[in-house]
Amino acid sequence: MKIAIQGVTGAFHEIAAREYFGKDVETLNCEQFKDVFNSVENTTADFGIAAIENTIAGSILENYLLLKKSKLKVIGELNLHITQNLMALPGTRIDDITEVYSHPIAIQQSKDFFDNYPNIKMINWSDTASAAQKVADEKLAHTAAIASEYAAELYGLQILARNIQTHKQNFTRFLALSRSAVDVPENNKASICFELTHQPGSLVDVLGVFKNNNINLTKIQSLPIVGSPFQYAFYVDLEWTERNNFDRAISKVLNLVSNLSVLGEYKAADRVS
Repeated sequence: MKIAIQGVTGAFHEIAAREYFGKDVETLNCEQFKDVFNSVENTTADFGIAAIENTIAGSILENYLLLKKSKLKVIGELNLHITQNLMALPGTRIDDITEVYSHPIAIQQSKDFFDNYPNIKMINWSDTASAAQKVADEKLAHTAAIASEYAAELYGLQILARNIQTHKQNFTRFLALSRSAVDVPENNKASICFELTHQPGSLVDVLGVFKNNNINLTKIQSLPIVGSPFQYAFYVDLEWTERNNFDRAISKVLNLVSNLSVLGEYKAADRVS
């Protein structure tokens, strides 16, 4: 089984792929998220994994747009505990560091730690693991990376500081992607996208349908509709205990919206606390 991920070996996406699909899967490393979606669509990979939100950095808006644009379906989700670590070549001291490479979200997650090191320059990189790989392969002195402990082990780097993320309860939610939906009795969650007409109270009417059918909204995200100035699409995650309630709610909502897409139905991941 081949799983498309964003990033190189050692990236959090690889960790998520192996936790969700199993330790023995093969990963296909992609430079950008759009490459993950394309790889699954063109059958280069069997499935894909893509982060959709983080408890510190918030939503990854690019992936909402890619999900709507693509023909892929969400078939599952995973909440992965993220711990960020500062790493460098063996023998390096933290006071020797002048530059740090990492993914922008990892840098954002660790911002408070670096307030104590104002002389360190933060440099955005494509992903956490490739930042660690760069430091190791190019033997960059006075340079560090922010990445997982797994990446430090893979690339032979020394961890200078562990768990440097500002909030220790740092989780990223990943979506498992497939070319086809998986309809199983365990499914109790759906991700949908809908658009509304310009009528007063139209969003309230839709949300009221879900409330009246005992559907729990766990996430709502609005994004501009490209080509339609100041109009928005709403991306909503829904959970239910009775499948009939979801089916009945969707049937009613179809009469209230101008467009609706079910992006996937799947089993909700265990809640984090």
